[in-house]
Formats: sequence, C-alpha cells, structure tokens
Amino acid sequence: MGLSTAFTELFGVQHPIALAPMGGSAGGALAGAVSRGGGLGLLGSGNGDQDWLARELPVLAEESAGKPWGIGFQTWAIDASVVARALEHRPAAVMLSFGDPTPFAEVVRDAGTALILQVTDLEEARRAVDLGADVIVAQGTEGGGHGARHGRSTLPFVPVVVDLAAPVPVLAAGGIADGRGVAAALALGASGALLGTRFQATTESLVDPATAEAIVEGRGEETERNRVLDIARGSRWPARYTARTLSHPFLDRWRGMEEELAADPRARQAYEDAAAHGEIPALPQWASEAVDLIEDLPSAADLVGTLARQAEDALARAGRH
Repeated sequence: MGLSTAFTELFGVQHPIALAPMGGSAGGALAGAVSRGGGLGLLGSGNGDQDWLARELPVLAEESAGKPWGIGFQTWAIDASVVARALEHRPAAVMLSFGDPTPFAEVVRDAGTALILQVTDLEEARRAVDLGADVIVAQGTEGGGHGARHGRSTLPFVPVVVDLAAPVPVLAAGGIADGRGVAAALALGASGALLGTRFQATTESLVDPATAEAIVEGRGEETERNRVLDIARGSRWPARYTARTLSHPFLDRWRGMEEELAADPRARQAYEDAAAHGEIPALPQWASEAVDLIEDLPSAADLVGTLARQAEDALARAGRH
C-alpha cells in the first residue's frame, strides 16, 4: 500500500517518517539506519562541532546506503560558517530549530538543499513560511527534550500550522512514538511525523544504555518541562525553550527555584560533582509524554518499517468505521 505524501515525494523516501536531529543521540549510525529503513535520517549536530561531524558523517555516509539524509542544528548555537561547512557534504536537507533561522535560510536554499524549519508557535510558523521553508515541523509541548516554554499541544497545534503553511508540507512532532501517532499526524493534515524519543531507544542511538533503559521503563507522568537541569549544568539554552525530561534528583531539589539556582555557584558545582561520581545521570534524560509506548530497543531501520505498517493499519481501521 504505502503512504505517499508531499514529504515522501519531496525527498524520494518510502515512508513519511523523519528522525528528530537530537544532539548527543542522533549520530551517524542512527540517522543512517532511519534513512536506510525508508525514512529521512537527520544527523543531530547541535552547534555544529567539527570534530563531532568529522567522526559521525563518514558513519552516516556508510550506513545510509545511498538514501537521502540531512543535518539538523540548534539555530541559536551556530553561525553562518557552520551551515556553509555542512552544505559541503551535500545533505538532502538542513533542519534549523530553536531561534531565528533568517541568517541561514537563503544560503541553504541557494545551495539547492531542502530547508526544514521547526516551529513552536504561530509567530515562528509565519516566519518559516516567509523564509520559504520547504518543510515545516510543528512541535507540540509533549515532545521530549527542548521546546517552547509556553507552546501548544501537538493535537491542536499541527492543523493550525497545516492551514497556515499550505501548500508547504508539515511534519508533526511531539509525543509521537508509534504508528498510531504517525496516522494521527496524517489525519491532522500533516505530511508525516518527526520522532525523537522513540528513536533514542534503538540499538543505533548514541545515548547511554542506562538512558535507553530508563526510556523503556519510564512513564509519561514521570516527565516534566523544566530549565533546572539546563541551569545546573551551565547550558546556554535560551530561557524560552524548556526541556522535557524524566525525573531527576536535582530537579526535585530545585523545582520552581530557577533564579535561586542560577545565583548559587555551589549548587551548580554540586551537580557537576554528583555527575562526575556517577550519582546522577551525566546528562538529563530527555523523554516525551509518549514514553509509555516504548517497550523495546529495536534497530532503527526495522523500526521505521514497523511504524509505517502500524500507521497503515490504523488508517485502514479508521476507514472502516
């Protein structure tokens, strides 16, 4: 049967599924596996660290088996030289998230590379349309990792962005962890779905095995959005983007006390010491509200096909009612 959409046609991929370019976990093996499986793998290069890219890009080139792939950046953390160097590797797409993509949009499009812009509110969505985005990712607040502090849930947000951006294809993101979520995205008018947490729990992910296991064992009610862990570890993430994480001892201690934590260097040192001694996870364990749906650690290449079959089955069942 297959699920052909504007997204699959744009990139020549088999399934309307993309990998969220998660810094620290979406390395070359994971992105390559998603592409090889028929989706669009996006390398999570974060701030564009050249040593990291030099290590992961050859892996991606080998693992993708000639299928299309892309690179994602945290917009607030890069400069024009980072994007220019990435384009030298001829990705099929560059995805920009969290911040103003205006300084980088033209150079991506001039290179003939598809421009994917992730948005967390309608102001960002309107800007993405004005900048000529080839694909827009509408991220709801259920998603794991960073997102809007004052955003909208995926279900009401996606169709509003679809209507605003038409005919630009939209991918739904946030709280999607199985094929039913992909089917729901398509029913909302999106051209596919971008998944993060589900792909963290795969054999190719770069996350620590303990984090992958925590995702498998975690529950949605154990996640919450916060800035506490960013502040504690000295991260420069803008305050407008909080992060959804699993429960954490440091978060329990400082919840609702962001200003006090930021002003207390001894507390931040205590976080570093605890992480160094293995008393707490070295990194926050980012996870979406859909973490309940994750029960195993499959190969990402196989997972893409599984998600697509689940989505087809869900849509077929809906059509029979």
